[in-house]
Amino acid sequence: MTTNAPRPAPETTLPHEPVQLDVSGMTCAACAGRVERALNKLDGVRASVNYATERAIITGLTADRVGDAVQRVEKAGYGARVHDDADDTWSRRATEVRIDSLRRRLLLSAILTVPLMDITIILALVPGWRFPGWEWVCVLLALPIVGWAAWPFHRATLRNLRHGSASMDTLVSLGITASFGWAVLTLLFGLGQEGTGYWLGFGVTPEGANSIYLDVAAGMTTFQLAGRYFETRSRRKAGDVLGALNQLAATHVRLRTGDTETIVPAASLRVDDVFVVLPGETIPADGAITAGTAAVDTSMLTGEPLPADLGPGDAVVAGTISTNGRLEVSATSVGAHTQLAQMAALAEQAQGRKARVQTLVDRVTTYFVPAVIVLAILVTVGWMLAGTPFEDAFGIGIAVLIIACPCALGLATPTALMVGIGRGATLGILVKGQDALEASGTITTVVLDKTGTLTTGEMAARTLIPADGVGEDELLRIAASVEHGSEHIIARAITAAADARQTGREPATDFVTHPGRGITAMVRGDIVAVGSPTFLREHGIAVTNADDQGQTDSGAETAVLVAHGDRLLGRIGLSDAIKPGARKAIAALHRQGMKTVLLTGDTRIAAEHTAERLGIDTVISGVLPADKAGTIRDLQARGERVAMVGDGINDAVALAAADLGLAVASGTDIALKSADIILVRDDLAVIPDAIGLSRRTLRTIRTNLGWAFGYNIAAIPIAAAGLLNPLIAAAAMALSSVLVVYNSLRLQNFRRAD
Repeated sequence: MTTNAPRPAPETTLPHEPVQLDVSGMTCAACAGRVERALNKLDGVRASVNYATERAIITGLTADRVGDAVQRVEKAGYGARVHDDADDTWSRRATEVRIDSLRRRLLLSAILTVPLMDITIILALVPGWRFPGWEWVCVLLALPIVGWAAWPFHRATLRNLRHGSASMDTLVSLGITASFGWAVLTLLFGLGQEGTGYWLGFGVTPEGANSIYLDVAAGMTTFQLAGRYFETRSRRKAGDVLGALNQLAATHVRLRTGDTETIVPAASLRVDDVFVVLPGETIPADGAITAGTAAVDTSMLTGEPLPADLGPGDAVVAGTISTNGRLEVSATSVGAHTQLAQMAALAEQAQGRKARVQTLVDRVTTYFVPAVIVLAILVTVGWMLAGTPFEDAFGIGIAVLIIACPCALGLATPTALMVGIGRGATLGILVKGQDALEASGTITTVVLDKTGTLTTGEMAARTLIPADGVGEDELLRIAASVEHGSEHIIARAITAAADARQTGREPATDFVTHPGRGITAMVRGDIVAVGSPTFLREHGIAVTNADDQGQTDSGAETAVLVAHGDRLLGRIGLSDAIKPGARKAIAALHRQGMKTVLLTGDTRIAAEHTAERLGIDTVISGVLPADKAGTIRDLQARGERVAMVGDGINDAVALAAADLGLAVASGTDIALKSADIILVRDDLAVIPDAIGLSRRTLRTIRTNLGWAFGYNIAAIPIAAAGLLNPLIAAAAMALSSVLVVYNSLRLQNFRRAD
């Protein structure tokens, strides 16, 4: 029986998280900088404001001071609201309202601008067709355009003036107002009637053709509204890519209580609850299957192309889909603690860590707008001093004012990062910060951990070589007695082998673990040491080279020696399987121009055997976990830019020391803080994919910045030289912003390097 019933939602708020505010009213990167500076004036607070996502991420802010942060934003002239991860309808609705408003204004502006420009051009060039009051007809057509349609630019400008600042909107509003005002002054006082320059095109036009300049104000408004409209739509699309993970979450769950199934909101699910997933439904929480089998599609979360056949005992994660079977699942992680929620949170938080280049861009745009206004005034005055009629000098100044708007500059970095990070999340690649993308572009060497990264991490006892007078069962029994209870992969392999042979165990006491070396305990009154050959030598046990290297598989196994007292009992050879696709992943890294290094605590022969099978360039073996970071620093000292790939458990220090840390994660490892990029997909091809995506995102950022900087650098002198009229300037400025956003959206086409 299935029913629908409400259920109280559990508390899922995580403590000590950064506070996120949705900020409304920002129209350019300069606005984001102003909000950021206002928030950073709060004591002990560090804020980062992203114009592309329209969000502020604030650290160091206690719950009782959130209201102060909102007031700071509102005092700066913008709207603010505490972001709610569970309900993002406010920000989506705000974007939709803005798009609808821009669409209506753009339609009105375009409908009135076409006849206005026709009348202006025809009647200005053919004086015989003019009728009494034709100029005032043009003014009436222009008023709704420069007034209502252009109001968003004027409103932002007035707000900025109240706070003593300027933005891109200030430049646009000044250009529109100045053009319209000059046209009206021309009508009222006959200014500029002797000039021969006409702003609509290049070159000189017949006398009388410059009788009215309303077409400039109207055309400028239409072009700017069109650019802002398409830019806003594109940014919303880019945001949808970033928010794709949030959209995977199920909204309701089929909760099982006894023999009854009740449909309740997913937010009310608790740990250990049992829920049912029918064919085609999305799994609402992380859990373990208790009954049923199904092919589970994880492609939307990890990029894996084929569904995995899962049954009782297997783990499932939220956001994946049961394609063909009914499952009963016991919840292990719910709400904000699921792997899906943590992935989404990491993708969102990545927007708060600014790339160095974005910090530079923000600083440039802060001073750029006032500098452009001053430049436009100087250009106008300069042309007048050179003897140019005021109306022509005025037009040149307006062209400089419009063409120099650095809107594309402000969008170049955040839009590319937003799309790149979002695309990576759908491929099982979580980029935790924009600085990681910068680092990826300079990587020359990839260092890979062996166990758990290149291999499955599930070791098995392959070889038993007891000493003379010692049986295999005795060797396993003594070793298992010491290793029993340890969660180390070697310990699990030894105890599993002993259990399989039913050797039993000896009572053991005084356990001492020596990380990276081995373990000791008291058995039958003597110390038993189980560990590496080096570890046993340190305990005074005579170990030969044969004991060290073993006798099978060319010494490729990991040698674990067992000694009781001062007597060597024998050697246990352990090995684990290479992960599928590991060799192809290494080959892909080589095609990307990377050097590869195998860094492991295993013996030299075992490590070299693995490296030979995979085609890895260099082997560094016998390295303890604590020394791995030192090895990374040694490589860096040789001039290498190092990426470290590890399983995120004993490689944390090395991951942090590397220029780029990539953690192969599973389950709760998703929240590792030591890595820059987390690889969720259980496929080693994700390593070259992550580097490839990062590089392509970085190339896109460079292309965007190159275009934005180049556009401004080239266009300002052209406009200042009087070779560019305001209409063309307005169209070019609007087009530049749209091109930058659409270039960023091309990152959605990134595909796996299979």
